[in-house]
Amino acid sequence: MSDINNAHPSAQAGEQIELVLFDLGGVLVRFSGLEVLCELTGSSSELEVAARWLMSPWVRRFEAGDCSEEEFGAGLVQEWELPYSAAELLEIFPTWLDPPFEGGEQLLSEVSKRVKLGCLSNTNPVGWRAIADWPHTRLFQYRFLSFELGAVKPDPAIYERVIEQLPIPPSRVLFLDDVALNVDAARAAGLRAEQAIGVDGARAALEGYGLVA
Repeated sequence: MSDINNAHPSAQAGEQIELVLFDLGGVLVRFSGLEVLCELTGSSSELEVAARWLMSPWVRRFEAGDCSEEEFGAGLVQEWELPYSAAELLEIFPTWLDPPFEGGEQLLSEVSKRVKLGCLSNTNPVGWRAIADWPHTRLFQYRFLSFELGAVKPDPAIYERVIEQLPIPPSRVLFLDDVALNVDAARAAGLRAEQAIGVDGARAALEGYGLVA
């Protein structure tokens, strides 16, 4: 989590924030699939599994909207040597997302009284269907999903496409993400961005911008 006292200069000065974009996994919801994959692969390091997941060609293709659900299921089973059929994987895949973190909906409600809300997430059709109707998700006025944008974080293209679609200058948009690489890429694209791990991290970052009491 970022130390607000050492936050990016935009936290202390600059144009007023009009929109906050939240990452989902790691900020508002936990991806428990990493624990499952640790057990299935016999790995003792969730960090190593997380890195492998983020760099997986099939994960990146699926989250970029570059393959079908069936292709993803078959590809991931083969890549990770999982003890499932493709159909079985797709059936259990939504259960790898935990319920929202406690306090997330309340935080979003607070922030929505001051600025517009949105999300910018690396996700896929299966994962999105699992959370699309959650109460906190319905608070988003802007929804930027990697599989619809055809690009994934931290690739510059995803930020460029978000900025093109927004009626708000990037200097007035604050993006919160738990991954430092994604934050750095967002800043490089012109967005104001902070690293935030979990709801507490998001609240701390937002306090630094004066967006919550």
